Amino acid sequence: MAYTVVGKSVSRVDAIAKVTGKAKYTDDFPERDMLVGKILHSPYAHAIIKSIDVSLAKALPGVEAVLTYKDLPRINYATSLPGFVEDGTEAEFEADRIKYGTAGHPYSLDPGHRDVEDRHILTKKARFVGDNIAAVVATDELIAEKALKLIKVEYEVLEALTSTDAALKEGAPLIHEERERNILASGGYAIGDVEEAFKESDHVFEGEYETSIVQHCHMENQTSYAYQDSDGRIVIVTSTQIPQIVRRVVAQSLGLPWGRVRVIKPFVGGGFGNKQDVCIEPLNAAMTLAVGGRPVKIELSREESMVDTRTRHAFKFKIKTGINQDGKIIGIHITAVSNTGAYASHGHSIAGSAGGKFRYLYPTKALKYEPMTVYTNLPVAGAMRGYGCPQIFYAFESHLEDIAKRLNMDPIEIRRKNVVEVGYVDPVSKNKITSCGIRECIDKGKTLIKWDEKKALYKEQSGDKLRGVGMACFSYASGTYPVALELAGARIVLNQDGSVQLQIGATDTGQGSDTVFGQMVAEVLGLPMDMVHVHSTQDTDITPFDTGCYASRQTYVSGMAVEKAALEVKAKIIGFASSMTDIPADKLDLLDQKIVLKHSGESVLSLEQVAMQSYYDRVLAKPITSDISNNARINAVPFGVTFAEVEVDIKTGKIEVLEIFNVHDSGTIVNPQMAEGQVHGGVSMGIGYALSEQLLFDAVTGKPLNNNLLDYKLPTIMDTPDIGVAFVEAYEPTGPFGVKSLGEPPTITPAPAIRNAVLDATGVAFNRLPMNPQRVFEGFKNAGLI
Repeated sequence: MAYTVVGKSVSRVDAIAKVTGKAKYTDDFPERDMLVGKILHSPYAHAIIKSIDVSLAKALPGVEAVLTYKDLPRINYATSLPGFVEDGTEAEFEADRIKYGTAGHPYSLDPGHRDVEDRHILTKKARFVGDNIAAVVATDELIAEKALKLIKVEYEVLEALTSTDAALKEGAPLIHEERERNILASGGYAIGDVEEAFKESDHVFEGEYETSIVQHCHMENQTSYAYQDSDGRIVIVTSTQIPQIVRRVVAQSLGLPWGRVRVIKPFVGGGFGNKQDVCIEPLNAAMTLAVGGRPVKIELSREESMVDTRTRHAFKFKIKTGINQDGKIIGIHITAVSNTGAYASHGHSIAGSAGGKFRYLYPTKALKYEPMTVYTNLPVAGAMRGYGCPQIFYAFESHLEDIAKRLNMDPIEIRRKNVVEVGYVDPVSKNKITSCGIRECIDKGKTLIKWDEKKALYKEQSGDKLRGVGMACFSYASGTYPVALELAGARIVLNQDGSVQLQIGATDTGQGSDTVFGQMVAEVLGLPMDMVHVHSTQDTDITPFDTGCYASRQTYVSGMAVEKAALEVKAKIIGFASSMTDIPADKLDLLDQKIVLKHSGESVLSLEQVAMQSYYDRVLAKPITSDISNNARINAVPFGVTFAEVEVDIKTGKIEVLEIFNVHDSGTIVNPQMAEGQVHGGVSMGIGYALSEQLLFDAVTGKPLNNNLLDYKLPTIMDTPDIGVAFVEAYEPTGPFGVKSLGEPPTITPAPAIRNAVLDATGVAFNRLPMNPQRVFEGFKNAGLI
């Protein structure tokens, strides 16, 4: 039989380990005599530390070290990967290409595109409630907690700026003294003349839209432990998406050579972008240095994780669109204000990504995007699943729905008139659309939800409960090229029994990438899955270099390296078999664990024979391996659509999602069952974003009001409908096996699809998330429905 595994729903390589509890996470690796690290967080959103007295804490028996800003290198550092931003006009981008050369990554050479280094490990100025003021290392948790209470801090409290409006007002105190008007960054791009486009349009529509601050709520909180090995190097075991970047940031923050830091990533209990930043590891490294290299563990509580790691940026959008009578978009002008919280983190690159990925869906004659990212005294916003796209697509797909309603057009038809075609070349990124199934996605979703039937059925409804249907489209990307490096590595070793070991630098944080990579290797080498042994632990000393788990890049970008490595191993196996048989290599093939003659399929040798000989032949022995790095200088664009049906209770403001279908063009689907699981999780997150989730803060003090899983309203299974999933497999010629990305796209358009369904049901537009019962009730009251 032929082992065809790409496109099959094979079991996850980590499934048994996870369901039996054998999978080992960071907290499952206790070191002998592990010490406990605890952090003192600022109770004020904006305050200068006038004095800090740690003498009582240090004197407490069991306390091994107490750290403040005085004890650590006061090095400003950035906590994320380089935050490249697409900003400028077409002419400025072209000038960059000429300056830096089209074969390279121009923006990686430009210091102006690097992340802002604006943070210390421990700070002398608190910038949000939860900022890190001091830290204690003790023999156990109770002693550490008691020591924190003995630290005496005198604060000079400043005005807390809890909104972007407050931060931008004239005379507002500066959160970072070097940032004028509390603006981290501004500037976007311009294509064509948008004002001229408006003059040519039959209609010009305007709208304003706002999204909320939400949290990732991954099951495993941020946790790590650190120690010094026998050579004095710092070893950090941590729950992270980005071990190589953790290594770099820890070294930079402590002023160490990078080679003095080693990072190990075991199984990870979810991240969704929260663990795409370096949050606790620099402090953890400083703690072990403070106690002579003894192991120290930091484990944040849920309450700490919800405010002292990362959140999703809240945005305010103003959109102006010029459109012809037939529904063709002529020009778009978007201004966006992003709330990045107290520190930059990914900062303006979130706003840049939103404007960049949105651009692929609806090509237009003129498009001007003007984002601004603003510091406030709130928890730090960073990467979260979708990286700016859930925000901008909520705004624009709501705006487009409003336009369709004003023009009395079918919402599907206005989108079909404007969506991109294969062959389109983006004028800014120069990425080319080489596959596109968006129209097929729309058609499939329309059929699944029975769009025409329900539109007719709900046209003349009345009563206290009304139903409606809505939809929203999206585009995304399969990595970060051309605005950032896309380097990935894979290593394959042929074992003596004909099985293989696969090591990848790409991190599986629960999404199943290890399984997909194993399927790719099995497909190329003609092996069953149980003969591909995938190493799920990443170690910066051992595993191949890969920048990390983010940007939905792994199946596409890291998959390129895996496929190349597998093809090289296959060629080496055939070459070694040729040396054993004197049959020319071009006459041989590898199939079903056998070396066969190409022309007839006749078996010549077993794979195990070749493998064994490669290790033990007295003359020819040379173990068969491959160690490949791939620098991807291409990017594929996935597309998709969400269709939703809702029932709205006018008297209570409660919205119930009755049906929801998420349809994707993600190229070839390597593992349908895992892909469906990805969509289920993403849609569930999107429903929470639409209807209930928001982190709340006191407007005056900046104190969090619901940083726990009781008061932060995640949707439960009772709030989640059956989620419909469908795929349109438009083969992507640039991707391994024809793949494009899938990880983040499911989260992007549930919110606007639900919003548009509510508009269809009630005639009331909700332009602010979340659409919880209180907000919806007030909207109905203002509209005169109550």
